[in-house]
Amino acid sequence: MKISQRYLGVLVLIFLLTAVTCAQTPDSGRKSTATERPATTVNKHAPADPNKFAVIINGASGEAAYTRQFALWTSNLDAVLTDRFGFAKDRIKLLTEKPADGTGARATAEEVKRTFAALKSELNASNAVFIFLIGHGTWDGKEAKFNLVGPDLSATEYNSLISQLPTNRIVIFNMASASGEFIKSLSAKGRIVITATRSGQEVNATRFTEFFIAALGATDADADQDGHISVLEAFAYANRLTVEFYARAGRLATEHALLEDNGDGIGHEKAEGGDGLLARATYLDSLNVEQASANATTAKLLRERTRLEGEIEQLIARKQALSEPEYEATLEKLFIELAKVNRAIKQSRS
Repeated sequence: MKISQRYLGVLVLIFLLTAVTCAQTPDSGRKSTATERPATTVNKHAPADPNKFAVIINGASGEAAYTRQFALWTSNLDAVLTDRFGFAKDRIKLLTEKPADGTGARATAEEVKRTFAALKSELNASNAVFIFLIGHGTWDGKEAKFNLVGPDLSATEYNSLISQLPTNRIVIFNMASASGEFIKSLSAKGRIVITATRSGQEVNATRFTEFFIAALGATDADADQDGHISVLEAFAYANRLTVEFYARAGRLATEHALLEDNGDGIGHEKAEGGDGLLARATYLDSLNVEQASANATTAKLLRERTRLEGEIEQLIARKQALSEPEYEATLEKLFIELAKVNRAIKQSRS
C-alpha cells in the first residue's frame, strides 16, 4: 500500500501529540483498586452554588447486600456533591428505597413524578440539573425501565419528565444494569447522557457507580490538571477503573459504560464519533473554562484546544465524504495547530 509523505507526516504528529498527552496525564498507567482511598481534589469544600440542582434516586435493591451497597453509594455521592462540588443541600432531591431520619423521600414512581414537578417550578434556563440513578434496571426487548419501589418508570417516561424542565443544561447518569437502552429515549441536543451499560442485555449488577464516585475524589481523574473535574474526565476515569476491576478479577466484563452528548442517540465508550465535546466543557463544579484557570492566557488556550479537538473528531467522522488528499491535508493542518496549542499550554504552566 502506498502511503503519501503527507500522511506519514500526520502519523508522526499523532505520535508526538500522544506523547505530549501522556506526559500531561499523571499516573495514567497506575494500577487502581476499588478499595483504595482516592486523593483529595483541590476544589474541596467548594462554596454552594444555587444554580445547580441534583436528583439522586436510589431504587429498589431486591437483596440485602444490594440494599447496603446502594445506600452506601447514595450516601457517598450526596456527601461528595455537597462537600466538594458546591451543591447546596436544599438543591439536592434525594429519593431512596428506605428513607432514614426524615432524609429524602421514598423512591416510588409517584415520588419521582412529584420531584420533577417540583423541579419544573424551581428551575430557570440558567440552572443546571444533574440526575443520578443508582440501582437495578430491566429491559424486556422493547422497553427499558429503572427499578423503583413498586411500579417502575420507563426510559420514555423519564424523558417526558425531563423534557418538561425549563433548562437545557441537563446531565443524566443512569448507573444501573440494562441502562444502555436509556440513551435512545433520553438523547437530545444539549443533554449529556451516561449509562453504566451499552445495552439492555447487560443485566448484571453494575460497579460503575462506585468508580464514578471515586473519580469525584481523585486528583488523577483531573486529566488536564486544571484543578477541576469535567463530566468527561469523571466518565473516563470511572470507565478505566471498571475495566481494571474485571481484569484483576479475571472475569468477563458484564458492563461497558457509554456517553452520548451530541443528540444522535448513539453512545460511545470514549470521546469519539462526535460525542464528548459537551461533556468536556461541562464541570461538576459548574466552573467554566475561564474560572477553571487562574491564568487568562491559559484559559484562552484551553478553549482553542477544545475547538481543535472537536474539529478533528468531526473531520474523522466524515472521512468517507472527502478525497484522500483533502482529508490528509486538513488533518495535517489541524494536528499542527493542536501541537502548537499543547506546547503553549505546557509552557504557560511551567
